[in-house]
Amino acid sequence: MLGTRVILADDHILMLDALRNLLEPEFEVVGTFADGRALVEAAPQLKPDVIVLDIGMPLMNGLSAGQRLKRLMPAAKLIYLTMNQDQDMAAEAFRLGANGYLLKHSAASELVAAIRQVVRGGSYVTPLMTEGVVGSLTNHFKKLKSTNYLTLRQKEVLQLLAEGRSMKEAAFILNVSPRTVAFHKYTMMDHLHIKTSAELVQYAMTSQLVAV
Repeated sequence: MLGTRVILADDHILMLDALRNLLEPEFEVVGTFADGRALVEAAPQLKPDVIVLDIGMPLMNGLSAGQRLKRLMPAAKLIYLTMNQDQDMAAEAFRLGANGYLLKHSAASELVAAIRQVVRGGSYVTPLMTEGVVGSLTNHFKKLKSTNYLTLRQKEVLQLLAEGRSMKEAAFILNVSPRTVAFHKYTMMDHLHIKTSAELVQYAMTSQLVAV
């Protein structure tokens, strides 16, 4: 599929190099990124057909980045390549717009097959977890109305605070005022019935919606 434009995003440089070497004989790799925020800022100008990204990335995790990218460029296909074997996490990725989900210890040829599949309009889930993901996705939609979902901006604030950023630093990264960050922080704490900042960070580290 020469001419298929692919972007790679992973915070491990060696992984990016390996993926580029794997894919370039068949696809055109037009950009590589080590954090989710840089990916979101640059991807629209690169006009990729497929974006291969990890879930656990700094500044903005892959789920939040993917959700933003789908809004900015709905035609782009998202394939998550991750160490995370949590079936509910995979279900959440598809709920937010993923077209594929693979594990990093899957066979290298599987990523090539997944890209071919999503470019043709299909979806791809690694056989290592297909059955569980289907079940989790079904249960996910059943629980949708009763689950306390955070907004996309709240997830971004939550990740930055969980990474140890101050509210002022988070405000600078998100290009908002510190007061806005504080508003989101305390709104989340009230919404989640959390009383301390430490509990909020703990929630971020165990949440299936925020990768830290």
